[in-house]
Amino acid sequence: MTTTVTPAGASLDAASRPARLRIAGDWTLANYAVLKQRTTALSGQYDGDTVVELEQLGKLDTAGAALLVELLGAERLGQLAQSSPSLSAADRALLQTVYCSLQDYCIPVRQADVPVLMQLLSRIGRAVDKLWQDTLQVLGFIGLIIATLLQRLFQPKRWRLTSVVAHIEQTGLDAAPIVALLTFLVGAVVAFLGATVLSSFGASVFTVDLVAFSFLREFGVLLTAILMAGRTASAFTAQIGSMKANEEIDAIRTLGLSPLELLVIPRVLALLIALPLLTFLAMICGIVGGGVVCALALDISPAMFLSLLDSDIGVQHFLVGMLKAPFFAFLIAAIGCLEGLKVSGSAESVGAHTTSAVVQSIFVVIVLDAIAALFFMEMGW
Repeated sequence: MTTTVTPAGASLDAASRPARLRIAGDWTLANYAVLKQRTTALSGQYDGDTVVELEQLGKLDTAGAALLVELLGAERLGQLAQSSPSLSAADRALLQTVYCSLQDYCIPVRQADVPVLMQLLSRIGRAVDKLWQDTLQVLGFIGLIIATLLQRLFQPKRWRLTSVVAHIEQTGLDAAPIVALLTFLVGAVVAFLGATVLSSFGASVFTVDLVAFSFLREFGVLLTAILMAGRTASAFTAQIGSMKANEEIDAIRTLGLSPLELLVIPRVLALLIALPLLTFLAMICGIVGGGVVCALALDISPAMFLSLLDSDIGVQHFLVGMLKAPFFAFLIAAIGCLEGLKVSGSAESVGAHTTSAVVQSIFVVIVLDAIAALFFMEMGW
């Protein structure tokens, strides 16, 4: 089936008084090129007194309506759409729609270019504000956890021992091999570096003290906490975040249960138990790794290694390292659970908050470890 297209055009009769502008033919996309040339040629040759005749207008589409706007102007076209008796209802509605669209349209105002320095300062300001807001949220969440723990301390019927034991297995027992392997290798590396540097001073024997001091006071708890921040905090965020995305948290609240008591407290208690145990394991494995290097590279026998440990290393160094473990465990668990509860409801949100939990946990652990190191140094412990 073929469609006949009537040639279109526009002519100006300047001899008549007043002048007349006659619109004829099909003002459609098929005639767009011809009509564009004609409207350009007629531009500026008529004024507001010119009578516009639409009796010979054929078909009309949006392309033709746009050309009529260009030819007549939006205001004149709006008047014709309301008053011209020769227009069909469909054409009148089309012209009226185009007119209203042009009335509502406004050219976007281009924003002024912001200097690079101002953009940098603005981003720094937003980052500092976000850090402050996150800090307030973490502190508030820690307060809620402590308040809930104190409320449930004397209510044994509400203790969720099965959940705590399951999380201890997940966070502690399953993480023991990687913690042991990593600290063993780091202990060997520290001993090797110490032997390399101290041998030039004839003090290779002090490699034993270097390994023991570093792992009992710092490396044991710090490496374990960083591993837990990457492994456990992300797991807590992903688990609780998935429940939040699936509206399971809302279901728990609907049943009259507390998500904090049901999901957060068992994870916090589990990590409070697991992290000190893993820290002790990390200390032992790090010292064993250093002892292996001392035995192979420095000819320091295991008996001599243990004798030097007994004579040079006091128990306070062990206590300093173990004292930091519960604080790190509490903060890692709190941050991981809080980020999980902040998930909005999409897979992308789960991934973003999981990443945020790992970054925040590692940052907090390193900052607190540095503060603790300065404090214990000033105290002479």
